[in-house]
Amino acid sequence: MALSDEPAAGGPEEEAEDETLAFGAALEAFGESAETRALLGRLREVHGGGAEREVALERFRVIMDKYQEQPHLLDPHLEWMMNLLLDIVQDQTSPASLVHLAFKFLYIITKVRGYKTFLRLFPHEVADVEPVLDLVTIQNPKDHEAWETRYMLLLWLSVTCLIPFDFSRLDGNLLTQPGQARMSIMDRILQIAESYLIVSDKARDAAAVLVSRFITRPDVKQSKMAEFLDWSLCNLARSSFQTMQGVITMDGTLQALAQIFKHGKREDCLPYAATVLRCLDGCRLPESNQTLLRKLGVKLVQRLGLTFLKPKVAAWRYQRGCRSLAANLQLLTQGQSEQKPLILTEDDDEDDDVPEGVERVIEQLLVGLKDKDTVVRWSAAKGIGRMAGRLPRALADDVVGSVLDCFSFQETDKAWHGGCLALAELGRRGLLLPSRLVDVVAVILKALTYDEKRGACSVGTNVRDAACYVCWAFARAYEPQELKPFVTAISSALVIAAVFDRDINCRRAASAAFQENVGRQGTFPHGIDILTTADYFAVGNRSNCFLVISVFIAGFPEYTQPMIDHLVTMKISHWDGVIRELAARALHNLAQQAPEFSATQVFPRLLSMTLSPDLHMRHGSILACAEVAYALYKLAAQENRGLGGQLMRQAVCVLIEKLSLSKMPFRGDTVIDGWQWLINDTLRHLHLISSHSRQQMKDAAVSALAALCSEYYMKEPGEADPAIQVETGFYCIGQAGIELLTSGDPPASASQSSGITEELITQYLAELRNPEEMTRCGFSLALGALPGFLLKGRLQQVLTGLRAVTHTSPEDVSFAESRRDGLKAIARICQTVGVKAGAPDEAVCGENVSQIYCALLGCMDDYTTDSRGDVGTWVRKAAMTSLMDLTLLLARSQPELIEAHTCERIMCCVAQQASEKIDRFRAHAASVFLTLLHFDSPPIPHVPHRGELEKLFPRSDVASVNWSAPSQAFPRITQLLGLPTYRYHVLLGLVVSLGGLTESTIRHSTQSLFEYMKGIQSDPQALGSFSGTLLQIFEDNLLNERVSVPLLKTLDHVLTHGCFDIFTTEEDHPFAVKLLALCKKEIKNSKDIQKLLSGIAVFCEMVQFPGDVRRQALLQLCLLLCHRFPLIRKTTASQVYETLLTYSDVVGADVLDEVVTVLSDTAWDAELAVVREQRNRLCDLLGVPRPQLVPQPGAC
Repeated sequence: MALSDEPAAGGPEEEAEDETLAFGAALEAFGESAETRALLGRLREVHGGGAEREVALERFRVIMDKYQEQPHLLDPHLEWMMNLLLDIVQDQTSPASLVHLAFKFLYIITKVRGYKTFLRLFPHEVADVEPVLDLVTIQNPKDHEAWETRYMLLLWLSVTCLIPFDFSRLDGNLLTQPGQARMSIMDRILQIAESYLIVSDKARDAAAVLVSRFITRPDVKQSKMAEFLDWSLCNLARSSFQTMQGVITMDGTLQALAQIFKHGKREDCLPYAATVLRCLDGCRLPESNQTLLRKLGVKLVQRLGLTFLKPKVAAWRYQRGCRSLAANLQLLTQGQSEQKPLILTEDDDEDDDVPEGVERVIEQLLVGLKDKDTVVRWSAAKGIGRMAGRLPRALADDVVGSVLDCFSFQETDKAWHGGCLALAELGRRGLLLPSRLVDVVAVILKALTYDEKRGACSVGTNVRDAACYVCWAFARAYEPQELKPFVTAISSALVIAAVFDRDINCRRAASAAFQENVGRQGTFPHGIDILTTADYFAVGNRSNCFLVISVFIAGFPEYTQPMIDHLVTMKISHWDGVIRELAARALHNLAQQAPEFSATQVFPRLLSMTLSPDLHMRHGSILACAEVAYALYKLAAQENRGLGGQLMRQAVCVLIEKLSLSKMPFRGDTVIDGWQWLINDTLRHLHLISSHSRQQMKDAAVSALAALCSEYYMKEPGEADPAIQVETGFYCIGQAGIELLTSGDPPASASQSSGITEELITQYLAELRNPEEMTRCGFSLALGALPGFLLKGRLQQVLTGLRAVTHTSPEDVSFAESRRDGLKAIARICQTVGVKAGAPDEAVCGENVSQIYCALLGCMDDYTTDSRGDVGTWVRKAAMTSLMDLTLLLARSQPELIEAHTCERIMCCVAQQASEKIDRFRAHAASVFLTLLHFDSPPIPHVPHRGELEKLFPRSDVASVNWSAPSQAFPRITQLLGLPTYRYHVLLGLVVSLGGLTESTIRHSTQSLFEYMKGIQSDPQALGSFSGTLLQIFEDNLLNERVSVPLLKTLDHVLTHGCFDIFTTEEDHPFAVKLLALCKKEIKNSKDIQKLLSGIAVFCEMVQFPGDVRRQALLQLCLLLCHRFPLIRKTTASQVYETLLTYSDVVGADVLDEVVTVLSDTAWDAELAVVREQRNRLCDLLGVPRPQLVPQPGAC
């Protein structure tokens, strides 16, 4: 179900305003008016052919195609464009090539705007009939280069046929010479129409339009309708859809007949309807393989059926009392319900005899519902709805019964799809009475899960999508009390389709139908809560639906068991292996929501399904059994872990560490295996330990591991003992594991052992990919704590695993603690193995140092935030510490491994952190920066601007400066802005600080920045470089909320304090132009109040820049005066008022008083219609174009 099928929830004017802001000034109006006028004016010069002609044509196509989505913007300009082109056409001196070119341009306009809108603008006076007719007559139907000319001329001729004068008056004296007679106007038009109905180009479509307008004229239908219909039926009888020419002829003829019976009066068409129907039956169109012919056949059949029946509105139809969504919701909140009673008339609609042809028409429409092509089925469904609306109640009910016959499992998916479309159409028109809902809802629930396997895939996507459309239509068609008995079944089915359907279109259609029912019916359980999670965009990701959204929805008891039942019944045996795996994992998650139901009902069913002869069912049920069993186990295991277990584990880990450090004689004893198992199990289950004890437990386990390995796994210094067999036992802890804490013996099932180096490191590296963050943390630190002899020969593998932990991916973006501990582990390993040339698997060397630096530096950009705040701070702090430790290690051993670009990046990144807003973090960054700068054993090579840095930060001041105090830190760090290498990073950090929330940080960072800028006011080059860096930061961080919002606040400050006043002397200064463009991009479509408020302030300050920048800034402010948020409108008006009083040269003195009066007296939080009128008045006074409303396509 397409989104365009859904009516907007708000009013069209409100949505139009949203569209205006969404598209910006570029699509507020036809912006290429002047270029188009010039282009059309040059046609006489370029028509001769060659490159210029093609360039002009192609440019016009590009301009018009830009407005395909908003063609109404062309409406004010259609008349002058047509006049320019028709002047060329009507000019007798225009060569044929120029006329054809003009018609090509007219066709391009028609293609974008639609011929129905464009048609009204053609001249259609009496004097235009013969000239147009003469132009059509001289055309060559076989000229394939001029088909646009013929198409447009036929459309023009069709509109001239609407003149209210008898055509015979235009003929005059038909005898021009004795013995010779010329054809009448009427005959000429008919001859032309008939000749073009059988051509192979698009002129055929225009000829059908011409026929429908011409034949239905009062003066023509008497003398020509019968003749034309006879000609048409003869054409149909002679033509065969087996040949290409036959298809073309039948296409044109069917189009013409369908249009005639659509636009003609019933009393004029009725005498011929039965004959046309008999001829149509003889054409056997349902047997044709041409989709278009079958569609036209269905369309003509329904028009014939409507001709047989008198036009009337069925008095027996169901009428919902309140069709307004807003009024419906208001009644629901008041606990009221308003419904017009179902009015049934007993005799009036039974007195009319139903014509004989109606039954044949309905029969053919029912056959059309089962057609293999969607367009044919959709046309048949609309025909069923239209016909049923004119039938007596009993016959219409028979039609509904026939439609329900489509929902048989002997029928194909095509019949199910057509049936759904027909039911939706009947319901939408009120022709499906509540008494039928029991039968209808039953088949719709089946259709929502319809999925038939065909070979290696399945069919049914379109059926499920159409079933969602039916649910959507019913929400709008019936009162809540009518659907109340079916609410539970429909809501569960739609939720299941929204989260568990394989196809994204069906999931989104189900979500839209659920949303419509929540809004229109108001009876769906927990509807609003579910919609906020399972909205149109959220259900786009299939894995997210199965594994995340489903868990949230299953938290509501009304949906838990239906969701589990659906997974077991439908998805476990699905033909797609990916769906079976996702369903099994979803059952794992849902089992925790309903453990008793899963254990007593689901698990036995899954076990019985493992014996099925169907391979897919066996595979899915075995996966599901495993997942459900593991989920139930975890629930049971959590009950066995508590405060006592935490205290004992920590105490035992401390005991292991102290016994190892005491060199107790346990080498080779089995107790070492028990110790190793306990450490591993503790690290693996850190996530089950309370958060306040977790860090202590982790530290205790890692310290115990380091001491254990160093004492009991080493044969000689630097060599592992090959005789030692270490228990790594990676298995799930159960009751036996709990007993181990008191007995000291691992379970017997954990007796598999392997060599220490291979197995221990391999298993630890495998745990780095564990989905639990705390498990990654524990094993990262464990690898970092291993002694050097265990890392020997495996260093590269360990570093690769740890680098993967520090890498941020979409799946684990919130795992900040694991990235922090991975960085700590890398630094500790580097300290452990040291530096040694040419040994990448044993120590840090030239072959691996660049990869290590890359991992550490990559984490300097980690700004992850969650409910705990800026958790990326932990990662960046660990990265800085690790960078410092590694750099000092290399400087002491092999300083030549520190490359210039690496050192520069380290110093710049650390300087950026030293200028940011968190006090303790800024102090740590400054400490790292100064340590690297002043290290002299030996000095760090390649430090950029070392001499200037040592003057700015002398050693004597290191101890006396409190870098956590903003008053001491920012005046010093701001001095780095004068060094080109550091300017970008330091300014980026200052921007974040200046746009922060802490008052002292904002005050001191702002003062420091203003002091620096004050010092460069007399240096244009320095000021230009600074402004360029500021714009570069803006461009690099566009739509990055962390930087862009503070940056807008920074720009407001510096512009307010006149830091860029020197640029205001030049009209349209490049700095102002680029800044305006970036600001417009930043706030476009934004709903962030803070960003919009900051953007308003910047736009107000930008009016001090003369030229087009000022006009564009005022235009943006005018747009914001009609923003959908009242707060934004009021704030914009207030700030514009202050700005105009501050910068008096922005508005002329003659209108200033009126402008400020409008700004101050208007209630900007009033309705948009009132506000818009005042806004437009301001636009006129300020000399900027009025923004144009852009209606949303499909808005009701």
